[in-house]
Amino acid sequence: MGKVILDVRELSTKYVTRFGESVYAVDRVSLKVEEGKSLGIAGESGCGKSTLALSLMGYYFAPLHYISGDIIIDGVNISKMHPDEVRRKILGKEIAYIPQAAMNALNPTLKIINFIEDVIHAHDPKVPKKQIYEMARQRFEELGLPAEVLQKYPVELSGGMKQRTVIATSVILSPKVLIADEPSSALDVTSQKMVIKMLRDMMERGLVKAMIFITHELPLLYNVTDDIMVMYAGQIVEQGTAQQVVFDPLHPYSKGLMGSIIVPESGVRDVKLTAIPGAPPNLKRPPQGCRFADRCKYVQAECRVQSIYMREAANNRAYRCIYPEEQLRKVYENEG
Repeated sequence: MGKVILDVRELSTKYVTRFGESVYAVDRVSLKVEEGKSLGIAGESGCGKSTLALSLMGYYFAPLHYISGDIIIDGVNISKMHPDEVRRKILGKEIAYIPQAAMNALNPTLKIINFIEDVIHAHDPKVPKKQIYEMARQRFEELGLPAEVLQKYPVELSGGMKQRTVIATSVILSPKVLIADEPSSALDVTSQKMVIKMLRDMMERGLVKAMIFITHELPLLYNVTDDIMVMYAGQIVEQGTAQQVVFDPLHPYSKGLMGSIIVPESGVRDVKLTAIPGAPPNLKRPPQGCRFADRCKYVQAECRVQSIYMREAANNRAYRCIYPEEQLRKVYENEG
């Protein structure tokens, strides 16, 4: 096992509505990402992926609130830090975040270089503009972006170029961990390919030491990440290598998720598509037992009443289910 850059232990966060109700969006999530590795997080819309991404930053503001757990980046626990300290010392330097629709984060009234100046001056207002320009030019050229982009306004750039500009800006301070939340959504196929290549290049060049890639598209994760975690209703329900989770899912939700999407890979593409019936539970009042129970065709009475924990499986895998691995596989075999 290599050096662990990001170590998250039992992290729980919630939203508090204006009516004082709590929505438990991230529930006791644990994960580790090694240096030089990328982790994919998959799940349907509303499962808590983006909330987890925000939570991993260690920077909380209403309506998102920290409950418990630890976020350790390269040996430093940031979960108990004051928000101002996190903003100045951690964000952008230790961990960076590319949000959904990141291209809309650019200020339309500022040239790209001025936007980058604002980003860097938020950490250190004493950095000279000339030094910032050289930093930006070098980073953009390393990532295949022409230096003249720095002198343009966002309106002068295509959607794909805007997205790549935001990504390049997010790693301007060489963060150890990069979190990319749906970075290729809302882009055409060609632009998606360029964005994915850019993210791979950043890892290969060592511009970031580890990456978390969030999407609802499992096949995309298979081609981008080393490992995959599947999230459902605020909890991690399965974790394993990309190969394992895509081609040999263990958890009933992971299996249903793979059965409901088109996968071009040989051996999977000919399988008939199926839908997962029902809807996720209300996270204002999470169920006592398995959160997938109401949608699972393998549900047992005890699934609804007892807490379900992550269960170790062969080949360093884990999944959240009442069934032991051998029994679960027999259920799948009998069904097939």
